[in-house]
Amino acid sequence: MRVVVVGGGIGGLALGAGLRRHPGFQVTVFDRDGEVAATGGYHITLDGRAQTALGKLVAPEFTERLLASASALRLRDRDAFWDHRGRLLGHGPDLGQDAGIDVDRITLRTLLAEAVGDDLRLGRTVSGVGHDAHGAPQVRFADAPPVTADLVVGADGVHSLVARHLAGGPTNSPAGVIGFSGRTALGDLSPREQRRLGPRSGLALGPRGTALYVGFLDPVGNAVLDAPELRMSVTTGPTYIWGAMLPESVETDALRGLRAGALRAALLDRFRRRGWAEATLEVIARADPGGVAAFRFNAASTRAADLAPWPAGPVTALGDAVHATPPTAGMGAGAAIRDAAALLEQLGEVAGGAATLPEAVGRFEAGMRLRGSEVLTLAMEGVRLILATADADAAATPGGTAPDTVG
Repeated sequence: MRVVVVGGGIGGLALGAGLRRHPGFQVTVFDRDGEVAATGGYHITLDGRAQTALGKLVAPEFTERLLASASALRLRDRDAFWDHRGRLLGHGPDLGQDAGIDVDRITLRTLLAEAVGDDLRLGRTVSGVGHDAHGAPQVRFADAPPVTADLVVGADGVHSLVARHLAGGPTNSPAGVIGFSGRTALGDLSPREQRRLGPRSGLALGPRGTALYVGFLDPVGNAVLDAPELRMSVTTGPTYIWGAMLPESVETDALRGLRAGALRAALLDRFRRRGWAEATLEVIARADPGGVAAFRFNAASTRAADLAPWPAGPVTALGDAVHATPPTAGMGAGAAIRDAAALLEQLGEVAGGAATLPEAVGRFEAGMRLRGSEVLTLAMEGVRLILATADADAAATPGGTAPDTVG
């Protein structure tokens, strides 16, 4: 069976790696990026279910290299919750038995790209999806001849061309939040902030819909597998991977056009005007300015029935292309990997003669709808919490407009 995967993100590469290991499949993964390291985001959390799914897609030696390059959640202190002044509000559950891991996105993508090998074609921009003269699905390119397959899988993210083709329109919409991400080495912070933040992740909520997530990542000191000879993590020491969040508006949307130091300065200004204590903003102020980026939160519907709203056939999609998930639950990449494992399992039924392709794709999409609904529901709880504080502050202000500064 000839399978073409559109998109070389985590889900697309995971599927490509899985198909490549099984006889009876010929797979090619196309991605517009010119190099594997050209990827957004900083780190990915994989829970036990995502790791189990990944184990069905890649060889054991891949898993060993991943674990040697990943940070174990069970070795962190309990997560913390603060207010915008840095006052501790509470802690999360004990992580001692948590099987989850954190890994740099670049590290994971590099490992998966190696597993796909020569079947990954970089620098190839897909311009459309259609059918050839015999009715077989076909992928078209802006600067190359079309490629025909038995099955086309869209793993091309939030703005998926494949899913839009299938659904006849967008499969997600803005969630109302603009995110800003960056990374700051623990050693670059003052001793006081190092002690306050500690070897743990945390979340701080502030006035007018402002929030700051600080994730602790240490693939060396907190390595899941102590095997330095296998380590290939991008992060080489204790680091905070942070994400700042603001409600989407004309003002905040304008920040998306800024870069590097200008973006960091503008972000700090917005948080200071909303009353955040200077100490709580140190993790942003001391971040590498070249790594600060802005992005919009997009989300699909949380209703399973709304996801993948097309008849099952020789073109399908997975991951954010179907169930675009804000990062507030840390489950988007894991869900895409689980999608890939589920599709591989169903395609195995076709290869074994136990199912037709439409039957297999139909069963895959039914499971994906439930999986997508689950992770979206959890992620949207965080989004609604952020937006609720903005609404509450606006309602408490005469005229419904929050002031520029908070005492």
